[in-house]
Amino acid sequence: MDDFAISIDKVPKLVSSNTLKDTNWNTAKLSDKPLNEKVLELKKQSGKDISVGSRSLIVQLLNSNLIDEFQICVHPIIEGQGLKLFDQIKERIKLKLLKTTTLTSGSIILYYEPTLD
Repeated sequence: MDDFAISIDKVPKLVSSNTLKDTNWNTAKLSDKPLNEKVLELKKQSGKDISVGSRSLIVQLLNSNLIDEFQICVHPIIEGQGLKLFDQIKERIKLKLLKTTTLTSGSIILYYEPTLD
């Protein structure tokens, strides 16, 4: 986990918040625009992919049709509790499997593209 923490610390991050005044993290800054507006602006720029790691942001972006690809990692553990990722989605979304990656841990990363009916 330390390797992950070190690598994620280096990645530039954008925080969407109605309450924070400062992120207290050198590689994170607060968004200057509403979520959908900022994501549309970022998608127009050339460069790397936009990764979203917050359940609430994923739901908002899905409901606004602003997600181009899912990378869902399935870990070989049954937790039995926690929040459901897709419980607040407004409409049915079909997914097209693009590829899979199997990790040595037994985890599988599923790459999906949302498709419109």
